[in-house]
Amino acid sequence: MEALDFDTAVFDKEYVALGDRREAVVRGGRHLFDRLPAAFEGVGQIGVIGWGSQGPAQAQNLRDSLGDAVKVVVGLREGSLSRDSARAAGFTEEDGSLGEMLEVVAASDMVLLLISDAALAENYADIFTALRPGTTLGLSHGFLLGHLTDTGERFPQDVDVIAVCPKGMGPSVRALYVQGSTVNGAGINASFAVEQDVTGRAVERALGWSVALGAPFTFQTTLRSEYLSDLTGERAMLLGGVHGIVESLYRRYRDEKMSEDDAFRHSVESVTGPLSRIISKDGLIGVYERLADEDKDKDKEVFAEAYSAAYPVGLELTAEIYDEVSSGNEIRSVILAGKRLDRFPMGRVDQADMWRVGQSVRAARETDAEVPLDPFTAGVFCGVMMAQADLLLERGHPYSEIANESVIEAVDSLNPYMHARGVAYMVDNCSTTARLGARKWAPRFDYLLTQRAYPAVDDKTVDRSPFEAFEGHVLHQVLEVCSRMRPSVDIFVE
Repeated sequence: MEALDFDTAVFDKEYVALGDRREAVVRGGRHLFDRLPAAFEGVGQIGVIGWGSQGPAQAQNLRDSLGDAVKVVVGLREGSLSRDSARAAGFTEEDGSLGEMLEVVAASDMVLLLISDAALAENYADIFTALRPGTTLGLSHGFLLGHLTDTGERFPQDVDVIAVCPKGMGPSVRALYVQGSTVNGAGINASFAVEQDVTGRAVERALGWSVALGAPFTFQTTLRSEYLSDLTGERAMLLGGVHGIVESLYRRYRDEKMSEDDAFRHSVESVTGPLSRIISKDGLIGVYERLADEDKDKDKEVFAEAYSAAYPVGLELTAEIYDEVSSGNEIRSVILAGKRLDRFPMGRVDQADMWRVGQSVRAARETDAEVPLDPFTAGVFCGVMMAQADLLLERGHPYSEIANESVIEAVDSLNPYMHARGVAYMVDNCSTTARLGARKWAPRFDYLLTQRAYPAVDDKTVDRSPFEAFEGHVLHQVLEVCSRMRPSVDIFVE
């Protein structure tokens, strides 16, 4: 793993011990907003380009945090259907806070590229041409680096290139910022990276960007490490994996003669309710300890069997996804899919029977206390989650990144939306790249769990070695530390 550290004169750096490593972080909070002008020294205008998943949240959070210190302008392509939405959020042509994309790029000292990855691949050459020397180019995802690497190209050498990557979809970034307006430290954690620093101000601007978004803690990574873990995570545990897991579990419980409502409660509701809450506060080991606290030896055994059966499936598929991402195949597939979307738009992902059942279950839910902590569901979910963490650990990612991309983003940002609104809302409020990945890989998780993991449990041929490594796993200590750095309020989805 590449050794990481940074220096900052504006913010206070501190170190956290994660496993056998030490990582530098910056603690955020609204009390730091008065430091933002120093962080953005030399920046008179920030251009937020795009109005997809991240654009609305980041533009509004930056505007609210910076006040009059730095002008925030939204740039959209000519004819963009998002103009009315941007105007409704208070960005208008009349006051100069809404304009044409390339004009905003040329006029801004810091340009945040938040358009879709497919649009980036189509427009980056024009955007690079419009950038002025000394500009800071900001990304919230490393996809463009992957594309440039694949095509043998580079970022312009006369601009800073930084990234701030919130560990949640755009609506979460905005919701926690607003919900925590009176609670210091409320927001979505983020990672930051510096790819190029030609001004000598890249680190401060990246940290200022993250603090202004409301991130309680900001972790360091590299742009390459971020896109490898992020693209892999959203195709695996964060979106595609959890979708495939609950689809397979629902059918299994129906085959076991559970009613439709109970099958949904024991699969989806169990994951998005008690499982997510326990993992958020107490980690994966907390789930097993909860079963142990209730002195249910049978449940502990069910968890261990399900965990051991699901772990190999999670490891195999996460390894395949990671290789597809690192080779450039997954990036190329996203670009090709983007070119087909006008002709073949993405359909909904909630039309199976279980999701229609889910509508009535959610409508009838009075309290989360009625949702069961199903030990089999818990074992499958935790097994796949730990497998992703192990694969990223094997590939040398920072512990903080592994925890965020495998666990924290799922339970603190994404799953609450599925709990409140269903799978389509959770998936389709993410980026186009994430939506494409979830649709592509969810069926693979569903298939392998159904064809290999569950038959091994039923035939009593499960290899228990994955569970034997579970209780002493380093991820438990990492998550224990990270739990103390979680948002100071829980996200609330109406």
